Amino acid sequence: MARYIGPKTKISRKFAEPIYGADKYYEKKSYPPGQHGLNKRRKKPSEYGIQLAEKQKAKYTYGMLEKQFRNTFKKATRKKGVTGEVLLQLIEARLDNVIYRFGIAPTRAGARQLVSHRHITVNGTVVNIPSFAVRPGDVVGVRERSKSLEAITDSLASRASSYSWLEWDEDKYLGKFLNFPEREEIPENINEQLIVELYSK
Repeated sequence: MARYIGPKTKISRKFAEPIYGADKYYEKKSYPPGQHGLNKRRKKPSEYGIQLAEKQKAKYTYGMLEKQFRNTFKKATRKKGVTGEVLLQLIEARLDNVIYRFGIAPTRAGARQLVSHRHITVNGTVVNIPSFAVRPGDVVGVRERSKSLEAITDSLASRASSYSWLEWDEDKYLGKFLNFPEREEIPENINEQLIVELYSK
């Protein structure tokens, strides 16, 4: 399956949660999508169904494909620590997500595009792979000739959130990935234990 590029509100309605951020259309229609919408009588979901939905929600939130997600999970199982937490830490360390967290792009999809179009550097070298794994101590920045891009300047101007595991230099358009975040520092509403249970079957 290719990466989803359809209506984001539809996905938010599917999971009954605005997973892509504030969405005025979701607020108007906060019921499941489909022609029956509000009136659809749904039977109680199975344990497997709940676990699968949680995994799908995580994939859509971070914009990952199934193969990428599964490979990241396998990598998490080989590392020390709680597998679910390590999984989220590895996903948070993806370059596209780090760009989004710094505020260089307003969405993760926008961050992927900036990386793919060679506007981003890691430790001074241009990297065009959105899934590139950023490590503690790495310095992520905007390429010199890309600093005047309207999409980047507008996004940074409206940057509101800052995170304890990231350090941003507004003057140099550079940010440092200090460490992997603790679970309580990651704001996404994901029950990672359900994902671990699903893959462990």
